[in-house]
Amino acid sequence: MGTPWRKRKGIAGPGLPNLSCALVLQPRTQVGTMSPAIALAFLPLVVTLLVRYRHYFRLLVGTVLLRSLRDCLSGLRIEERAFSYVLTHALPGDPGHILTTLDHWSSHCEYLSHMGPVKGQILMRLVEEKAPACVLELGTYCGYSTLLIAQALPPGGRLLTVERDPRTAAVAEKLIRLAGFDEHMVELIVGSSEEVIPCLRTQYQLSRADLVLLIHRPRCYLRDLQLLEAHALLPAGATVLADHVLFPGAPRFLQYAKSCGRYRCRLYHTGLPDFPAIKDGIAQLTYAGPG
Repeated sequence: MGTPWRKRKGIAGPGLPNLSCALVLQPRTQVGTMSPAIALAFLPLVVTLLVRYRHYFRLLVGTVLLRSLRDCLSGLRIEERAFSYVLTHALPGDPGHILTTLDHWSSHCEYLSHMGPVKGQILMRLVEEKAPACVLELGTYCGYSTLLIAQALPPGGRLLTVERDPRTAAVAEKLIRLAGFDEHMVELIVGSSEEVIPCLRTQYQLSRADLVLLIHRPRCYLRDLQLLEAHALLPAGATVLADHVLFPGAPRFLQYAKSCGRYRCRLYHTGLPDFPAIKDGIAQLTYAGPG
């Protein structure tokens, strides 16, 4: 005869079944790691993605990871660190030299996420060609594009630039004055574009903007363009320039401009400053009127 089977004590109680068999017969759950073979199978895909999108990874590391680390260590934002560099390396009263100094800082120290010299040449050429009496810039940031516009303005020209972040605006204000432009020529307004645009006519005596530069948040471009239309701030023939329409992109803005019938559109294909492999573009819109 075989050895008799002995019943183990189970968990039992009022309303509960005896779970002894389930506890004895249920196999132990194994928690393991991914098989090395499976991990190796994904390796070529990972390498391919890293090679193909290496420029985007570099941009991500530079603009997010390293910038956040430096902000914490220094207690200063990148635009404040850039301005400190300008103070010690640029010539006061010389906007061209200040712009070159900022380009050098961005290329050799920290990527500044500014307009850069290639797009800057497009902007300056259009300002000189159009000779606008009044320019509206939405998105001052560190003041780079503001200096580009100011030095290309015709005599008596006026520039209003809008920056929503007070700390960033404080840096831009210092840079603009360091370059030699006074408040009569370049006026900096602190506030969101959505709140400032409806007040431009009454509070800032801006009845029309012959040239508008959109360089703040691409997702706000369409809203702000429609606000400018609604408040009759765009005269017929006005030029609207919009940066970063391809990266990170402003598809709804471009679709509206092309389909509404009130604009002639042209797209300048460029790359990001210091990352020419990342394709971007500037859209030039010419307003035909409310029509």
